[in-house]
Parts: sequence; structure tokens; C-alpha cells
Amino acid sequence: MQALNKTQYSLSELTKGLDVMIKGDPHCMISGICTLNHSRPGHIAFLTNSLYRKYLPDTQASAVILTEEDAAGCTVNAVISRNPYYTYSQIAAFFNDHETPAAGIHPTVVIGKDTYVDPSASIGAHCIIGKGVKIAANAVIGPGCIIGDFSVIGEATQLDARVTLYHRVKIGKRTRIASGVVIGSDGFGFANQKGVWHKVPQVGGVEIGDDVDIGANTTIDRGAVEDTVIENGVKLDNLIQVAHNVRIGAHTVIAGCTGIAGSTVIGKHCMIGGAAMIAGHLTITDGVMLTGGTGVTKSIQEPGIYSTGILGLMTNQEFRKKSARFHQLESLVQRVKSLESALKELTERNES
Repeated sequence: MQALNKTQYSLSELTKGLDVMIKGDPHCMISGICTLNHSRPGHIAFLTNSLYRKYLPDTQASAVILTEEDAAGCTVNAVISRNPYYTYSQIAAFFNDHETPAAGIHPTVVIGKDTYVDPSASIGAHCIIGKGVKIAANAVIGPGCIIGDFSVIGEATQLDARVTLYHRVKIGKRTRIASGVVIGSDGFGFANQKGVWHKVPQVGGVEIGDDVDIGANTTIDRGAVEDTVIENGVKLDNLIQVAHNVRIGAHTVIAGCTGIAGSTVIGKHCMIGGAAMIAGHLTITDGVMLTGGTGVTKSIQEPGIYSTGILGLMTNQEFRKKSARFHQLESLVQRVKSLESALKELTERNES
């Protein structure tokens, strides 16, 4: 959805090309986005969470994006959508005032030999770009970025300020990487010889697909031998650790503070809640949802929603013992019910 660089748009302009229906005045002028609980005239709000439905009858917004079911309680112009949150994302783009930097290379940039920067790309101040790097058309490299030797930046990809790419990192098209992200640093590999740890060279790279979003201060380690791979459409939140040789399948989303240990493969279209802990050398199949704080210690072969509880801090030996007993809980409940029934029958027999 392309904005028209205006300060106001009619509902018909905002919704052109979208699979929606306008109930009300299509010529109503909108100058911004607001929430239902902090609504104001001249703005468009959205309803995607039932907790905010109570604000709908008294909204001051000039229009609301919602489902057909919720539209019955709407007293202002309604933009009816089967997916209101997606519709909101497309309309919000009209009011995003972030300007794309002009093409060109800032005079403070340092560029290595045999590096190609497309004339339409923008390279901000104080960037350091290694040798043999390729930066494609319309890419935006923010101030203070470091791009290692022989890395590749795809068309229309954006690196915010102070992103660090080590050598031989390949990034696809239209990918967005937030400040503080480090991609391609060495994985955690050490070999023990007579009680002394010796570093294992990490000779793989990192490959990031198209349309990927990576949040601030997330780290993605280079592969030990083969590449670490983030497939197309993956969305990573802030402060995620992706270890060496991990592979994350297309269109998987992962919330912040999640840690993924080495050589684990996560399938396509998964949803992983914040602070999940995923052990190494596992396989998680397509379509899995992990709730926040879930610890995964074995592979998941079937799609579905998975959770783990928190038993509190204890020794590993005690934890393993209590976990084993927890898995026996259902059978213990049935045994107790049988004993209670037998006891009741025996008591009634004795009383008679």
C-alpha cells in the first residue's frame, strides 16, 4: 500500500484495493490513526481485541475498522473486514511519516575494494563496508553499520543504525533489520582437551531470506560448518538468540527473549511465545505454537499448542523426579477415585 504524501485521506482512498466494505460515508476525511479507548475525531480506530469492544459505542473516532459482527454496535463509519488487523496495517502505512533516506553514499563511509553499491542505495554516515560486498537497488544502510567482507544485501532491504553483519552474510529482498542486531558472529563452539576449552572455528555463514523482520539486539550466529538459515517471511522480535546451524522455516514468528540452541530446525508457520527455551539438535514440525516461557527438550512431531509449567528452582535430580511423577498424575487421579469408590462401598456395607 503506497501513501499519497498527503495529510488527509478519504476512506475510499485508504481502502482502495483492500477486500473491505465501507458502511457509511466513503468521502469521510481521515488524518490519523487512534485506538478505541483514546479516540478522537478525524481519526480511524480499529477493533481486533474483544477487550476493547466496550469502547465502541462511545467512540469519538470518525471511522472504525472491524468485523461485520462487531459493526452492529458501531455508531460511526465502519470499515468492515474479515481481517481487521491486516486492514489496519495497510491503512496505517498512509500515516507513517518515516521518510526513506535519499540515495547516495555519505562521505564518511569506508568501502573496501571490489564492493558494489547500487546507485539507488542509501549508505548512512560512518558505515564500514568490507571488500567484495554487494548492495542491491534501493537498499538502505543506516548510520554506523558494519558490513563484513563478501556479504550480500538484497533489493529494498533496510538496516537501521548500528547493525553489524560479519563476513559472508547473505540477506534477501525487502528485509528489515533493527538497530543493534548482530548477524554472523561465531557460534558457541569449544572442544575440551584435558580440562582446557579450545575454540572450534565457525566456518559456515548466515543466510536470511526475503521479507524477514529482525528486532533490535537480536543475535544470529554463523554456522559451524553449514549456514544458519532464516527462511522467507520469518519475523523475529527483540533480544532473540539464534545459535549456530539453526534453521527457522518460512513465516514463523518468534517473540522476544527466546533462545534457540544449536542445530535445531523449526518448521514453517510456527508461533513461538516470548522467553521460550529450545534445546539443541531438535526438530519442531510445521504449525507448532509454543506458549510464552515454554521449555522444549525434545522434538515435536505433531502440530498443535505446547506449554510447560514452572515447578520452581530445585536440583536437577529433584526436578527429574518430580517431572516423572507429574506425568503420572492422571493415572494417580483415577486410582484415587477408584479407592474412594471402594472405600465408600465398604463403609456403607459396614454401616448396614
